[in-house]
Amino acid sequence: MEHLTQKKKLSIMIAIMAAMFFAAINQTIVSTAMPKIISILDGMDYYTWTINIYMLTSTIATVLVGKLSDMYGRKPFLLIGILLFMVGAFLTGTSNDVFQFIAYRGIQGIGAGIIQSSAFTAVGDLFPPRERGKWMGLLTAVFGFSSVLGPLLGGYLVDHLDWHWLFWIFLPIGIIAFGMIMVLFPKVEGSGKQSIDYIGSLFMTIAIVPLLLAFSWAGTEYAWGSAQILGLIASSIIFAIVFVLVERKAKNPILPLHLFKNNIVTVSNIIGFIMNFGMMGAMIYLSFFVQGVLGISPTYAGYVTMPMSIVMVISSTIIGQLISKTGKYKRFALIGVPTMIAGMAIMIFMNSVPMAILSMIVFGLGLGIGMPVFSIATQNAVSHKELGVVTASTQLFRNLGGTIGIAVMGTVMANNLKTNLQDTMQNSPVVKDLATLDPQVTEKIVGFANPQALMNKPLLEQTEASLPADVQPIFAKMIEGIRDALGDTLSTVFLTGTIVLVVAFLLVFFLKEIPLRTTNQASPEGEKEEDIVLDKQNS
Repeated sequence: MEHLTQKKKLSIMIAIMAAMFFAAINQTIVSTAMPKIISILDGMDYYTWTINIYMLTSTIATVLVGKLSDMYGRKPFLLIGILLFMVGAFLTGTSNDVFQFIAYRGIQGIGAGIIQSSAFTAVGDLFPPRERGKWMGLLTAVFGFSSVLGPLLGGYLVDHLDWHWLFWIFLPIGIIAFGMIMVLFPKVEGSGKQSIDYIGSLFMTIAIVPLLLAFSWAGTEYAWGSAQILGLIASSIIFAIVFVLVERKAKNPILPLHLFKNNIVTVSNIIGFIMNFGMMGAMIYLSFFVQGVLGISPTYAGYVTMPMSIVMVISSTIIGQLISKTGKYKRFALIGVPTMIAGMAIMIFMNSVPMAILSMIVFGLGLGIGMPVFSIATQNAVSHKELGVVTASTQLFRNLGGTIGIAVMGTVMANNLKTNLQDTMQNSPVVKDLATLDPQVTEKIVGFANPQALMNKPLLEQTEASLPADVQPIFAKMIEGIRDALGDTLSTVFLTGTIVLVVAFLLVFFLKEIPLRTTNQASPEGEKEEDIVLDKQNS
């Protein structure tokens, strides 16, 4: 595909970006509305699972498809991914309870993992590493654009229409993307006719699942030192060891272990894991801050988070062009990661809409500068025949980091929130005021003494208006105290994310930088030897 005409490549990229936009817009449209949707389904205790299941299934799908697409080509998997995502989106919109919602989100995650892995790998098929920067930047910009449009539209729809439409409104785009891939994307034969590593795939899956379950339940469903959590972690370790042993002997391993002997691949993947751990774990709770602490409706909450996406779109596009022009990438990681740290550090202290917007701008700038670097670095570090599997490894570590980060941050939030709410209710003068009220009125008010109630602003306003005039100030003070408790809790979450990102920044210094290849035909090692010869001749 590298030798296709530029016009043909452009048409294929349009098809790929259409598929990426379809998956991304369906993901971002629910970001702002998710707290309210889960509140309506009465499932706040399972909030992290609505995110985790998506990340879990997409992670597993990404790794499996990475190797299979090297064997059979990208086109069939792009089509399968779009189809599964459409089915998952439609079913999610029919959910009657949080458990159906979680199950159908899992189907969506499978489709999203397939689309994401195949799309980024297809860019590597079309262009050599030296040219990939600008196209990776454009794919990031597509996701950024959906991050601008999605939250705004999602917030508006959940305030004015039935929430089910959030999952149905963009299904026509899925049909269009499916048709474009079918028509425009050429059928390219992979290596094919190789054994599929079913055993390795199985043990990889059953090593990941208990690990994620452990981090999701620890500190909430079960104590960290409980038999359930320790048993899950132990089983994950055992299955991971078996997986490594299987992969060492497999003829065609699903995740070749020799990749991790490559310094660039290993360091990039560890950085990706840590960055997503801190970033996703903290970012997922921004909606809680904007809606729960600041009291902004889902419609307007999208305007607060929008600057991050706009800045990310602009910066990722520019940085992609600069990487392609200079052939260098490490310098942008050294700029982007600390900028992300600065943005998240501002989140710790934010207490107003202007500060929230400032943190979004700074964080989005760092995200756009730093994130594209590591995908380009890993793809450039291996031969083209392993493009799919190395791209999948990158997505694997990022998704694992994000999933575990969300779970750990959820535990941090739950533990701190419980303490902060107890302190608020015990030390607040509102408690004495409640004791003087009619027991039925008190029961009605105390029913709102939880952060879940803060996400439903219309219900809060309706309840306050229905109370007697002398009771309304008491209700307002109680809600204000709960907002303060939630705000203090989220500051701790953002602090944890900041510390984790600092670790990622320190690891950037250990990232090797080799020249970006100008063709897909030469292996990195071969090109490196050629560069040495040229350097000797020039000297």
